[in-house]
Amino acid sequence: MSLANIAAGSSPPRDQAGVLDELRGRFGDDAGTVQPTGDGIPTLWVSPDSLQQVMRYLKTEIERPYRMLFDLTAIDERLRANRQGQPDSDFTVVYHLLSFERNADLRLKVGLKGDYPSLPTMTDLWPAANWYEREVWDMFGLTFDGHPRLKRILLPPTWQGHPLRKEHPARATEMGPFQLPEDKEAREQEALLFHPEEWGLKRHGDDEDFMFLNLGPQHPGTHGVLRIVLQLDGEEIVDAVPDIGYHHRGAEKMGERQSWHTYIPYTDRVDYLGGVMNNLAYLLSVEKLAGIEVPDRAQVIRIMLAEFFRIASHLVWYGTFAQDVGALSPVFYMFTDRERVFSVIEAVCGARMHPNWFRIGGVVEDLPNGWQTLVADFIKYFPPRLAEYDKLVMQNAILKARTQGIGGCSLDQAVEWGLTGPNLRACGFEWDFRKKRPYSGYDQFEFDIPTAQGGDCYGRAVVRVEEMRQSLRIIEQCLKNMPPGPYKSDHPLATPPRKERTMHDIETLITHFLGVAWGPVIPPGEALVSIEATKGINGYYLVSDGSTWPYRVRIRTPSFPHLQVIALLSRGFMIPDLLAILGSLDYVLADVDR
Repeated sequence: MSLANIAAGSSPPRDQAGVLDELRGRFGDDAGTVQPTGDGIPTLWVSPDSLQQVMRYLKTEIERPYRMLFDLTAIDERLRANRQGQPDSDFTVVYHLLSFERNADLRLKVGLKGDYPSLPTMTDLWPAANWYEREVWDMFGLTFDGHPRLKRILLPPTWQGHPLRKEHPARATEMGPFQLPEDKEAREQEALLFHPEEWGLKRHGDDEDFMFLNLGPQHPGTHGVLRIVLQLDGEEIVDAVPDIGYHHRGAEKMGERQSWHTYIPYTDRVDYLGGVMNNLAYLLSVEKLAGIEVPDRAQVIRIMLAEFFRIASHLVWYGTFAQDVGALSPVFYMFTDRERVFSVIEAVCGARMHPNWFRIGGVVEDLPNGWQTLVADFIKYFPPRLAEYDKLVMQNAILKARTQGIGGCSLDQAVEWGLTGPNLRACGFEWDFRKKRPYSGYDQFEFDIPTAQGGDCYGRAVVRVEEMRQSLRIIEQCLKNMPPGPYKSDHPLATPPRKERTMHDIETLITHFLGVAWGPVIPPGEALVSIEATKGINGYYLVSDGSTWPYRVRIRTPSFPHLQVIALLSRGFMIPDLLAILGSLDYVLADVDR
């Protein structure tokens, strides 16, 4: 079955176990060791020697293949107490693969021994593996043999150590005061010198050379602190190498020193335009580990707030995208409408961009009195505004000339590079986790999945504009069909418990105190839950060691692979075209760097 057929038809049943039998039939005992997991994703331990063979079979030979390398990360196992019968290893490299034909995930693990072990690269199979492997080397010090450019990606080239190793300090108080002696200053200055070959760029010849140009890291067109090294032939882009990491704050490392519930506000700051959507992906993984069932009312409240933030995020994209190609007025109109969205969010949550409003097992409080009026007023107000923006922006002849046929990619290329969300649907592929793998009750809602053709800048815009209308449909259904009942689970690991239960007697007060001060003890295990966030598929892969804090927090963000594809989209175009491409991708640099 082709991807085009899947996009045209309904989603096939999820095949979560059959692949293990297929692997045994192909490789026998060499297929590896099966590991049971709480999230139901088939998990297989393979040896480093057979890794490439197994991966090639899964991507190119097996029926209904696993075409997308969804994520690649590692775990420092050396301090872990609850391995639950897993093969012994000092470090574990974890591959998450996605099959659209099966609508299924597959997790492959490779156990490694030693302080700085190595394993083969996957860049010859998936171009998206390039940045993922560089990140693992940067954070853990694991080497990928055959990688074309295994350099630091998030940290400066002079950084000492690998931060996600357990021996690396997790707090500033664990480190000495910053010092800059003359010899260190000299090394830092030397590291700033530009050598094209170190960036994977090639000189044209001995007598002539291409021009090299820095776009950023302080440039309004990069939408944040991002540097892109451009190799030009006249005004034409020959190559583009993004330089990321300026916004890196160690969000995954912070997850190892925060309790399960106190880490929630940190997630707000990853895709800082996505608000509670960051909470949702994280909490669904925690709740999967803990076995917590969220009440219906809490699920619908979550969906309503998530769709409000989808609209708010898309309005930021809409206005700045128009501004990137020369239209100044739309950004003012659209930011004004974003304020209207925030007025609803603020009335419900008490905060705007970072409400930190979802909790383990539900939400902080029930909806306030009068919320129906606010939501109903916005549902009535917003459609005419979108119609006006269609005329102002999407039907503008200049914007069409600047974006149609610019920065396009095929569906196969999008899958190879790990594109998800609107950037994937712009290639004509009808794939949305809210429909294909409904979570939080999305299967109870009626809405469509917008698509476009060509995968160009204009197509990506078409998808996002229509997504706002579909979000409005979902919000209206939340308004009309808000179920009664509790806004939070009664599960003992739901933290903190509902307020009316905390002052009943001394036992409940003690339970409340321990739950807030220490947080819940999540059972040992691991889980990955992904959602359709504002920028694409966002997922949290959590590993619990049976403690009050996570052993490993992995954040799979959509913006990270989306930036890696810049070179593919921009080659052969001009610098102004690159600004349109960057705007159309709709990334957030905190979502890239974490």
